[in-house]
Amino acid sequence: MSELRTAIVAGGCFWCTEAVFLDVRGVDHVESGYIGGQQPNPTYNDVCSGTTGHAEAVRITYDPAVLGYRDLLHIFFATHDPTTLNRQGHDVGTQYRSAVFYQDEQERAEAQAVIEELEQQQLFDRPIVTTLEPATRFYPAEAYHQDYYARNRVQPYCMAVITPKLASFRRSFADRLKSA
Repeated sequence: MSELRTAIVAGGCFWCTEAVFLDVRGVDHVESGYIGGQQPNPTYNDVCSGTTGHAEAVRITYDPAVLGYRDLLHIFFATHDPTTLNRQGHDVGTQYRSAVFYQDEQERAEAQAVIEELEQQQLFDRPIVTTLEPATRFYPAEAYHQDYYARNRVQPYCMAVITPKLASFRRSFADRLKSA
């Protein structure tokens, strides 16, 4: 195994994004949390208020020898709607924005290149509005948010939103699954 790297992305609800990436071969760990805001040590209620500037995000620890950063980004863009500003489904506000939090210039350039590729392929009906933001301090979310889907599969939100999203992801990326 090569040296592990981290990537931080925000695709709306962190429960959905976490559930997707936990299934991906090459991903070692996924942690839900908050990034991109001004308030130190924000809580879920603080972030949900929309006043802190933070986004619900996930920090993905992965093996770049198994999963490249660009491949990770392609999965990210395919598993949420990057064309809606500050919104994913019924979740509305800057805390639900689509964003890539880059940690260096290479990550920023790769994320920009992936966005340009997707725009050229015209995979979406509208322009991609995903922001590229320098990574700031990542605050892990409260313990009850970690591995949320695995512990709450029969919760109505999970059944209505996450389960169908995972089914679609698993069909589209069968070759990327840990169980493949």
